[in-house]
Amino acid sequence: MLNQFSRTELAFGPEGIEAMKRSTVAVLGIGGVGSIAAEALARTGVGRIILIDKDVVDITNINRQIHALTTTVGEPKADLMRDRIKLINPECDVVSLRMFYTEETYEKLFEYPLDYVLDASDTISYKVHLIKQCLERNIPIISSMGAANKVDPTKFQVTDISKTHTDPVARVVRQKLRREGVKKGVQVVFSSEEPKKPREDVTQRIVPDNAPEIRKAQQPPASNAFVPPVAGLIMVSVAVRELLAKSGISL
Repeated sequence: MLNQFSRTELAFGPEGIEAMKRSTVAVLGIGGVGSIAAEALARTGVGRIILIDKDVVDITNINRQIHALTTTVGEPKADLMRDRIKLINPECDVVSLRMFYTEETYEKLFEYPLDYVLDASDTISYKVHLIKQCLERNIPIISSMGAANKVDPTKFQVTDISKTHTDPVARVVRQKLRREGVKKGVQVVFSSEEPKKPREDVTQRIVPDNAPEIRKAQQPPASNAFVPPVAGLIMVSVAVRELLAKSGISL
């Protein structure tokens, strides 16, 4: 009988679909990268998806985040994504953790038996903490580096953190990991594209001086609909192929 995963089964086989159903994957950061990653996991038939994000949808998210609509501004991203996933696959066990991953909250994530972690968070210190925790617990992880201020999605690559270049986020993550004794062994998605500098005239117009609540020192990065989602889809591709291989399924 046809179902929402019939076309996927043509490539994965029934055993591959079962492997996906048995898998638990966490997505940290349900924004431009993470929201499409979570959706792709759902559309691939992953049985349990853990969503972590405390943010609510902002009007400026609509240009790139799949749950962001004019009707969802102000609503929690993790909850919106949970509800969306349930419409795609009602059998998926979706856990919405409305929290930021920090040194105080991280243990809530690891209460679940995780098969894979997709890191789409944007706070570098906590990215490093998450990576270290996954390494110590032997949990596979792939981490997204910088997707902002880019316009060419074909520049994304999957490599070890030690081999990254050009990407400012990757550089800082690499340096911080080295200080923690981690020089390699971390799979990342990074872009070799030189970041574009946000236009100062537009920045001054959309970020007035009396808006201190805007993060990143009142200097929001440029973003679009066609770069961050690609990073998320690449992460899912890597994770799914590795999960299938772990189950003895080759494509």
